[in-house]
Amino acid sequence: MSERATSVSPPEEQHDDQNQDAQQPQDDTEPDEFSAPAGETRAEPVTTGAESVVRALENAGVEYAFGVQGGAIMPIYDALYDSEIDHVTMAHEQGAAHAADAYGIVSGEPGVCLATSGPGATNLVTGIADADMDSDPMLALTGQVPTELVGNDAFQETDTTGVTTPVTKDNTFAADPDGVGTDVSEAFALAREGRPGPTLVDLPKDVTNAETDAEPDAPETPDTYEFTEEADPEIVAAAAEQIETANRPVMLLGGGVIKGEASETCREFAIEHEIPVVTTMPAIGAFPEDHELAMEMAGMHGTGYANMAITHCDTMVAVGTRFDDRLTGGIETFAPDAEIIHVDIDPAEISKNIHADYPLVGDADTVVSQLAHAVENSPQATKWRAQCQQWKSDYSMAYDVPSEQSADEPSTSSKIPEDEPVRPEFVVEALDEATSDRAVVTTGVGQHQMWACQYWTFTEPRTWVSSHGLGAMGYGLPAAIGARLAADDDQEVVCIDGDGSFLMTLQGLSVAVRENLDITVAVLNNEYIGMVRQWQDAFFEGRHSASEYGWTPEFDTIAEAFGATGFRIDTYDEVADTIAAALSEDGPSVIDVHIDPQANVYPMVPSGGDNGQFALAEDQL
Repeated sequence: MSERATSVSPPEEQHDDQNQDAQQPQDDTEPDEFSAPAGETRAEPVTTGAESVVRALENAGVEYAFGVQGGAIMPIYDALYDSEIDHVTMAHEQGAAHAADAYGIVSGEPGVCLATSGPGATNLVTGIADADMDSDPMLALTGQVPTELVGNDAFQETDTTGVTTPVTKDNTFAADPDGVGTDVSEAFALAREGRPGPTLVDLPKDVTNAETDAEPDAPETPDTYEFTEEADPEIVAAAAEQIETANRPVMLLGGGVIKGEASETCREFAIEHEIPVVTTMPAIGAFPEDHELAMEMAGMHGTGYANMAITHCDTMVAVGTRFDDRLTGGIETFAPDAEIIHVDIDPAEISKNIHADYPLVGDADTVVSQLAHAVENSPQATKWRAQCQQWKSDYSMAYDVPSEQSADEPSTSSKIPEDEPVRPEFVVEALDEATSDRAVVTTGVGQHQMWACQYWTFTEPRTWVSSHGLGAMGYGLPAAIGARLAADDDQEVVCIDGDGSFLMTLQGLSVAVRENLDITVAVLNNEYIGMVRQWQDAFFEGRHSASEYGWTPEFDTIAEAFGATGFRIDTYDEVADTIAAALSEDGPSVIDVHIDPQANVYPMVPSGGDNGQFALAEDQL
């Protein structure tokens, strides 16, 4: 990640100061350091580095930690034994990282994951890299061999900080038991401040086992860490003038809108000035998709009308987006006529991929509020809004289903025989219809991910949880575990997965069963790695090399073996009742949904293509 914390004074210097302070005579008129307020239990003093680490987590308000026990991390687990932090033992470290990542997405606070040294730490890397790509707040704690053995190729030794430096916002090798708790406190603060991201603290076993009475500092970023809150007022004024004179304005909301708690401010701005809104995939839910101004998701598999709006706008207010390739397609054809107003907290993102005519560096909520105060007159864009509505009609996301199943379904335009395989879009819409507007949706990666974001109508932020930049298959189930623990009790949690993705982390079912987590997994089973098969059909002459998954197990039976409740869907008339039954289960359930194996995801913009030249069928690629 481009935004990084700058170095601070060596731990030895800081901790010497702390020890000197500790040696000063205590004023008897002051309360004892460990005195508890009336009615509260007194916290026991810290005695080891491991206890200081756990105290730091407690001070930060951590409620859950996801991990797998092991040799080098064992002192931390021993300290957790007496803590009120609820540790969730995962079935694989990758699952621990994804669960922590999802917890951070839904709650807004850093999720915490733990693993031992060597393979435990390296198994976290996929999840850490995912959080880094998507700017998700997460803290990883990894065990390490004793300091004296570091560099000697000791049993289960890996250079964890070296391996993870490229995929963390900040990482630290904890070298001093007196400072290890403060290292963790600082890492927690860095994970959530500014542009969020994953941080890591590597914990040598001798450091966590060592004696110390040093209480960790509060979770605060170092004095050297800075980020800009407000944008340059002169550029804000110029951008406001550009918005006022626009004929074809668009707001493009990125994931930073949700990370920066700016969804409401962006909604109010767009609605007040009647500006059509497009989102990136990480920003799904930032603007209600049932609003008339919503053009929904743009990019490779975005709606046709969103891509048309981007292609033909003359002013783009882009907030919290890094303009990645899945959004832009070819740089030269992206919003070719638009003046770009780019709001981002990370200056490294400004003009990195798309040139910003009005660079506004700052916090998303703060800067959009600045724009709201500066824009006095709404743009005169009546014809433009009408054109956007026409594109919605011209490029509808309608699809075919049997006639008796679609009588009350306004999105369908034509009918197919009842014995045809089940369409995945129909299943996604049925799940959406059966759940509340605040339901949380997690996914793996592949075709099912695209159908989920295309056909579920999202109206609230922090309800869409997926792997965007890294595209990590296997994300969906462990993410559902983390999301379930972060969500409110009245929020349903639904995982829409694919057969290939589900196979990668299905051992997480044992965790969901053990914890009695109320999650519903719908596996859209087409017996392929579907997106690979779709690309092979389109660009590799239909040569299905290693993409056919006809050997997959019966997922409903597998679910029962783990102790979950299994269901199966083969026909349209089974969809509604089966979904209702699965959702009514008080615990984890899995629906093995056998869908049309030839169903493809459209619209589609080929890699590096022109967003305005999207394909609606294979023969248009």
